[in-house]
Amino acid sequence: MVKHRFERLQHGEVVLDLCFPCQGIWFDEFESAQITPGGIIELFKLIHEHRDAQRLPLRDPLHCPRCNDKLLHGLDVARPGGKFNYHRCLQKHGRFTTFAQFMIEKGFVRQLTAAEIGQLAVKVATIHCSGCGAPVDIRKDHACTHCRSPIAILDPEAVEQALARYQQAEVKRTTVDVDALGDAIVMRERDKSRRQRESRADELDSLDIGDLLVSGVEMAWKLFRH
Repeated sequence: MVKHRFERLQHGEVVLDLCFPCQGIWFDEFESAQITPGGIIELFKLIHEHRDAQRLPLRDPLHCPRCNDKLLHGLDVARPGGKFNYHRCLQKHGRFTTFAQFMIEKGFVRQLTAAEIGQLAVKVATIHCSGCGAPVDIRKDHACTHCRSPIAILDPEAVEQALARYQQAEVKRTTVDVDALGDAIVMRERDKSRRQRESRADELDSLDIGDLLVSGVEMAWKLFRH
C-alpha cells in the first residue's frame, strides 16, 4: 500500500493507505467520515487515474494490517441511497474498502434495479463484482455470492451530481460567512459593554461617602479617556 494525504475536516490531515493493484483503501477508525469534500474529490480523481492499473484478486480471508486479525465483512447504507460493503477490524483499528464500494458510499456509483439487471443479463451473462472481482452470473444472482456486493455501474449522471455536491460543500466550508462573522462581532461588543457597565456599577457601590466627589471625577475622566 502507498500513503496519500488528504485534508481533515477539523484540522490537520487524513493519511490513507491505498493499494492500486487490489483497488482497495484502508481507513483507520472514522477516517472515511473525516475527509473534507475537497479531499473526497481528490481521492475520486486518484482512483480514476488508476482505473486501468493491473488488478489482483483480494486475499481470502482479509487480515487487519495493524493486528493481523481476520477482518469481518460488513454492510452499510450509503447516504444517497443503496448499500456498500467493507471489511472491518473487530479491534476497531479500521476497515478495508474497495474503490468501487467507496464510490458507492460517496454517491458516485448507482446500483442497478432488478429490471436493469434483467436487461443487462440478456446481453451479458456474467460480470465481475465491483467489490471483490469475483464472477457473478447476473442471470440468476443480483448480488455477488462471494462478498454480497450489489450490482452497480458508474453512472455519468451520478458522478456529475456527486462532484457538484462535494464541490458546493467544499466552497461553503472554505468561504467565510460575512453575516455570521458580523453577528459574532456585534454579540462580542454587546457582551463587552455589559461587563463594563457591571464593572462601573460595582465601583460606585464600593465608594465611601467622603470620597464620592473625588471618585466621581476620576470615573468621569476614565470614561472620557475610553
